[in-house]
Amino acid sequence: MNSIIYPKKVHAVKLEYRRQKLEKMVQGCIKIIDGVPKVYVTYDPDYPQYDKSHPRRLVASSRLGKFYIEKIKEYQSVKSEYDSLLNSWNENYRIAPPRVIFPISQFYDPHIMNNEFFKKQQDCTGRYKSDNPTVSDHGELKSKNEQFAADLLKQMDIPFKYETSVYLHAINEIINPDYLVNFYEIDRCAYLEVLGMGDKVDYSLKTGTRIFGLSSEHYRPGREVIYIFLYDRYNFDEGYFINEVFAAFENMIPNCALVWEDQQKAV
Repeated sequence: MNSIIYPKKVHAVKLEYRRQKLEKMVQGCIKIIDGVPKVYVTYDPDYPQYDKSHPRRLVASSRLGKFYIEKIKEYQSVKSEYDSLLNSWNENYRIAPPRVIFPISQFYDPHIMNNEFFKKQQDCTGRYKSDNPTVSDHGELKSKNEQFAADLLKQMDIPFKYETSVYLHAINEIINPDYLVNFYEIDRCAYLEVLGMGDKVDYSLKTGTRIFGLSSEHYRPGREVIYIFLYDRYNFDEGYFINEVFAAFENMIPNCALVWEDQQKAV
């Protein structure tokens, strides 16, 4: 499929998140001096005395040299992401990207589903085993549609865990939503359910019970839980999936978190 197009607020947050992250990262380069690889550290937040005019010089093969090489690689990776996002922004908009006020707080947060919550959840906890599983780069999944979903989440730069567990008092049952997705830039995560066998009565009844249980305990559709209804389980709609996931992401970015140079042009 074509490259991912981020909604405006999501794009702005992803861009500013990386810009602010870069400001706190070690910077430098590697040079060959007299045949010996050397590390030149031009910025280190822990050692402000070093800069481009007075870099810290280290032998690349030394313990500290290896440490800084990894830090510089991390910087270059984030810088590459930032540059790509900025180029895409400039191609699409005629306004400077906004500043974002981090951390982004939520008006209503019934389950504290943040990055720390995501880290603590154990994946692959579902007990049901498919008779015809799909083996993929993401592990063993129960269906091809789940693989399509995982592939898209990876392409969308959204980390996920497969089949974590949540106990719902309303139905007295532990359920295993297909995915727990992490919108890490805004410190949020959400359950994602791929529902694609509406033609089967038993499956539809179980789906209805799960939706009732989640709704009864204030897991809001489009925020704490994302439902992907596949009315034809043999034709996965990529555009629909991407729109639903990004809509949830965007819904959790309050307008007040974005500071635009021209307020009249705010989202």
